[in-house]
Amino acid sequence: METFVDVGSLLTLLTSTDHQILYGRRGTGKTHALQYLADEVRKRGDLAVYIDMRTIGSTGGIYNDPSLPITERGTRLLLDTLGAMHDPLVDRALTLEDEVGNATQALTLLDRLAEDIAKSVRVVGSVHTDETDSKTVSEESGGKVGLEVSATPSLKLEGTDGSGSAHTVARRTQREGIELHRVHFGAVSGMLRDLVPALGATRLWILVDEWSSIPQDLQPLLADLVRRALLPVQGITVKIGAIEQRSDFRVPLPNGDHLGIEVGADAAADINLDDFMVFGNNADQAKEFFQNLVFKHVLAALIEDGLEDAAPSSSQQLVQRAFTQRAVFDEFVRAAEGVPRDAINILELAASRAGDDPIAIAHIRSSARAWYQRDKEAALSDEAHQLLNWIMSVVIGDRQARAFMLRQGEDRRHPLIGVLYDARVLHLLRRGIAARDQPGVRFNGWGLDYGCYVDLANTVKSPKGLFEVQQEDADDEDYVDVPSDDYRSIRRAILDLGAFEKRQPELTPVANEGG
Repeated sequence: METFVDVGSLLTLLTSTDHQILYGRRGTGKTHALQYLADEVRKRGDLAVYIDMRTIGSTGGIYNDPSLPITERGTRLLLDTLGAMHDPLVDRALTLEDEVGNATQALTLLDRLAEDIAKSVRVVGSVHTDETDSKTVSEESGGKVGLEVSATPSLKLEGTDGSGSAHTVARRTQREGIELHRVHFGAVSGMLRDLVPALGATRLWILVDEWSSIPQDLQPLLADLVRRALLPVQGITVKIGAIEQRSDFRVPLPNGDHLGIEVGADAAADINLDDFMVFGNNADQAKEFFQNLVFKHVLAALIEDGLEDAAPSSSQQLVQRAFTQRAVFDEFVRAAEGVPRDAINILELAASRAGDDPIAIAHIRSSARAWYQRDKEAALSDEAHQLLNWIMSVVIGDRQARAFMLRQGEDRRHPLIGVLYDARVLHLLRRGIAARDQPGVRFNGWGLDYGCYVDLANTVKSPKGLFEVQQEDADDEDYVDVPSDDYRSIRRAILDLGAFEKRQPELTPVANEGG
């Protein structure tokens, strides 16, 4: 909580009671933001349930099993998700004070929810009943003789004899078929509607993280549960953390309806962490964010080690003491490419290389290159490597640029672009770029990772800017460093992915010449 950095209107947007989807690449801080939000709403008396979808059920098994129908896999996922919500709500009910809510009512409702989850299984198939009739016979006999002597001699004889039998019928029922699961959306929604006030909370915040870890074909089914069972309930707010290029919230149905969440109507998608932290979008905002991020991490670590007296008094003082000059810190922010996780790892490597000296530009560049090779490039498949090499050859080698434009929608039609985006070797800089020489068409600006071209710094092959365009108020084309929303001409910046399909089998990336 101490290391969270608010930037721009991020926290204001997050704390709104609107249903929202929080977009961001891996490492941009979606989990950190959702955990911080949970802490904030709890402080003001609301109830927050955080769900990590990576830990739900058996994602790598049942959900990805192609032998099961998609409806069956999806329904199991829905039930597992409801089960993940159930446990923290029970914990809340068990610790509920009488003057705050109604613990008895809350536990009763939660028991009903648990029973509904357990009973939401039925077997479809044939049923066989086998009966066996057996007879058990038992016999016993015995005798006893006794002589009794008294004043008058007498003889007394005692004896017993007996036998018996018992019948037992054994019955065995065997079901042959498939277990099917079902969810009653109305029942779930009704229970949650009564449950929120019973738990003594004004609002229940359901924070769903790692949405993109769910198999993509099941995502609309889970989204439909959210839309039908959670979104209509007054007093419930849903926030979902997802990777935009790896998320499907909605699929159309033949009758004109849809399955899932309609982004923008059912839930807003007005938060994208890349918009706040990518250097190319707003350089000053990105610098301020990472300056505060580093300062808060250093301060928290020193306090934990009992060294708060050695801590810098401000983020500005930290930059002055840790870097040889301000330009080195700016280069560090550029190398981070808007990803806090990458920033921390690059800075760790740079500090190790600098030792007791302030961090210099050479430390930043060598560390960024090492992190790129170790964590990003090494994880790419052969096909993704081929596309990346081709893009580097065209964009860096031929155009001396570090970014390019793709027609909107083309990135989704070419799955390898999504793979490179997930690996953080491509970065989405700006959406909806227009140009007068392309009327009615919108483009997205994509940037190559800093590690792709850092080896070319201070050489004749170093990129001259993001891309080459003709500005509205200019007659000649020139390089720009910050993408705009409207140009006179962008023909030199457009990348034709169709040419990649006609490429030569072997391509050597230009940026590797220096290393």
